[in-house]
Amino acid sequence: MSFPESRPRRLRRTEAIRKLVCETRLHPSQFIYPVFVSETIKKPEPIGSMPGLYNFPVKEAAREADRAYKLGIPGVILFGTPAEKDASGSASLKTDGIIQQAIREIKNLNPEILVATDVCLCEYTDHGHCGLISGDEVDNDATIQVLAAQAVSHAEAGADIVAPSDMMDGRVAAIRSMLDAGGFDDRIIMAYSAKYCSAFYGPFRDAVDSAPRFGDRRGYQMDPPNAREALKEIELDLEEGADIVMVKPALSYLDIICRVKDTFDVPLAAYNVSGEYSMIKLAGKENLIDEKRLILEVLTSIKRAGADIIISYFAPDVAEWL
Repeated sequence: MSFPESRPRRLRRTEAIRKLVCETRLHPSQFIYPVFVSETIKKPEPIGSMPGLYNFPVKEAAREADRAYKLGIPGVILFGTPAEKDASGSASLKTDGIIQQAIREIKNLNPEILVATDVCLCEYTDHGHCGLISGDEVDNDATIQVLAAQAVSHAEAGADIVAPSDMMDGRVAAIRSMLDAGGFDDRIIMAYSAKYCSAFYGPFRDAVDSAPRFGDRRGYQMDPPNAREALKEIELDLEEGADIVMVKPALSYLDIICRVKDTFDVPLAAYNVSGEYSMIKLAGKENLIDEKRLILEVLTSIKRAGADIIISYFAPDVAEWL
């Protein structure tokens, strides 16, 4: 049947009709909210490159997580800045480290909050790379043992999900093995499986002071032109024991999200990263866009592409709007 019998505009005529036939819906329960927690501050401090966001001391980070939970967002993912950094990222393994403290504080305040943690070394090393350095290279195999120990320390503190973001080969298997050996076989691994070496990470690196002091991360993060490689990375992580896989960034990689969802029947997360956030916030500040409408459009596109879980700094605002 064709025009004039077929008129698709009938299904767009009113807001009620559009809602009735809407194919893609956002809900607060689909979001994870990133929270920055710092050992170097006494009160919340604004992040200059991420308008509206803050670094929090431990107690305030817990209150921020609880605020998000009360808006219907089930969980947070924590990123920490320690008081001291060194070449081995030793602060990441302390039982009273900044993330370990934050996990306990959140769980003491509200045990129902789902707590995920970033498992990586870039926030803890004085050189800013995601692993241990040997010569001028990141030592893959030495690094994964430290990452596994870090994941166990987070689980011991009460984390529900550990999320390795380093892009070392074999780290999911090492983490799964050490978690299971430690009695944490019920803890979820949400792997940053297809994490691209992106220019969208700049504001985040300002927030946690994690920019590499030499070189870059192209030797371990994925090359942006590659798509088939993402499927291989995800297949390997699933074989090693990942429960949830992730594509990062989201907005410039909607095609990757779609291909992953079409290929693997597993929970898929997408990270709406700092650069994507800041571009919209700064454009909104200059009245160049309808900020609320654009945020919802961007997040809907990520969901429409196939993401089951969206990690986004916009999560509390969106939860209030929805």
